[in-house]
Amino acid sequence: MKTKISVILATYNEEANIKDCLNSVKDLADEIIIVDGSSIDKTVEIAKKLGAKIFVVSNKIMFHKNKQLALEKAAGDWILQLDADERVTAELKQEIQSLIINHQSLVSGYYIPRKNYFLGKWLKKGGQYPDYVIRLIKKGKAHFPCKSVHEQIKVKGKLAYLKSPLIHFSSPSFSRYMMNSNRYTTLTALELMKKNVSLNFFSQLKYLFYKPLKTFFILYFRHKGFMDGFHGFVFAIFSGLHYFIAFVKYWEKKTFKKNFSLVKDWK
Repeated sequence: MKTKISVILATYNEEANIKDCLNSVKDLADEIIIVDGSSIDKTVEIAKKLGAKIFVVSNKIMFHKNKQLALEKAAGDWILQLDADERVTAELKQEIQSLIINHQSLVSGYYIPRKNYFLGKWLKKGGQYPDYVIRLIKKGKAHFPCKSVHEQIKVKGKLAYLKSPLIHFSSPSFSRYMMNSNRYTTLTALELMKKNVSLNFFSQLKYLFYKPLKTFFILYFRHKGFMDGFHGFVFAIFSGLHYFIAFVKYWEKKTFKKNFSLVKDWK
């Protein structure tokens, strides 16, 4: 019996990305499952034309919940989880197909090296390549905890590594990067709210100075981000500022009782 592969995505307003993403897996997937968070653009229309099975739900703040729903709806023996701004290369496709045929039953999931495209350049350092992510999993062996914006899927069983890269166009422009940054810092601010982090001097020191500086030095020096030139510097700076911005959002909410509209950041 043929081993079947499901490709799953959770989307929201991805009309600029969805076509190229789905075309990159059309010869690999036996089914494509998309859980869409009520997009107001042409994401669903484009995906339907390309043969995807669409399930329209609310656009949840913790977007991993829609990824988990897509995972539950997949019928394939193996499941490849993608984001709309990712593309499966011909080499990766071939490796996955060969892997499924010669599969080792003890392995439940695979890390895939990811290449990240940032402001017109493929980052090679700064911890951005190989940026290993768990994306190929055996059905029934994985789930999303849905607790943190940066979480990886959790797999029950042995993990192994693939060699061919997945390509990621998360930040082709600075405006796109800042849009994503606004979303992710809001989610981190939400995590701070759930933890009820104090606004005292020590918390300010931690989130406004220590974590930003630590992140910058790790990415720029330990992971040699400086070798990516100006791109590496910008990436390291703004990765550190993530914590600064998230804490300021949290401080604003706590201090001024401001209406914290998380949904608005996704429009």
